[in-house]
Amino acid sequence: MRAPNAFVAAIVLSLLAATVPAKAQTPLMEGIQIGLSTDNVSITAGFSGADLTIFGSLENPDPLVARQGRYDVIVVLEGPPRPVVVRRKDRVLGVWVNLDSETFENVPMSYSVATTRPLQDITEPNSYRQLSLGASNLYMQPADAGDSPATIEEFTAALRERKSATGLYSENVGGVQFLSQNLFRATVRLAPNVPVGTHKARAFLFKSGVFIKESSAQLEIRKSGFEQSIFRVAHNYSFLYGIFAISLAMLTGWLGRVIFRKD
Repeated sequence: MRAPNAFVAAIVLSLLAATVPAKAQTPLMEGIQIGLSTDNVSITAGFSGADLTIFGSLENPDPLVARQGRYDVIVVLEGPPRPVVVRRKDRVLGVWVNLDSETFENVPMSYSVATTRPLQDITEPNSYRQLSLGASNLYMQPADAGDSPATIEEFTAALRERKSATGLYSENVGGVQFLSQNLFRATVRLAPNVPVGTHKARAFLFKSGVFIKESSAQLEIRKSGFEQSIFRVAHNYSFLYGIFAISLAMLTGWLGRVIFRKD
């Protein structure tokens, strides 16, 4: 009985030995990492916008795929989410007045995109919708879900158009450039009116049009100097700041009347 057992054991060991090299030869999954040169940016009253550079690298890239240019990277800098009210003006008796409005929750206040190629050349539109990637694919959550879909869609489109017109939503095609097979550099735009707060940088890796991996990092944008002091007081002592602002407006109006008074 020992011979058959030894024969079976030999077969099992040979099968295990055959599987070990196969596992060792299994290619590792590609990944992506990004890094910021600084984790905070200070802006002043004279800030007129700037370009922010983000560096990143691919992990375990396939050299053949890299040489063929079938890796694509999309980098997004997403501003802090806040509620936004969109109003629609109509002419009533010759006067433009606000009639209808829609409130959206957790809307990114800014959204800058940099890509290796045009979005339509990287992957299918359905992939962008699933990833909520790109300004046109961001989900704008209405505060009142009971409104008609047509109304919500109309105000959503108006919100995106307003953000794009003010430069807060932007797209930089070709803003991601590969420096080598695994190193890349992305340039995203900071608008002159970029909101302060915590921004999130996100990088999406695609291989031959298929989403592979995502990586993220945080960036703090804050005001500096005298503007920062006013901003901090306005948020931490809003009641006193309101009284001060009203008093200053009244004093300015009184001084204007005194200075420009006609005798």
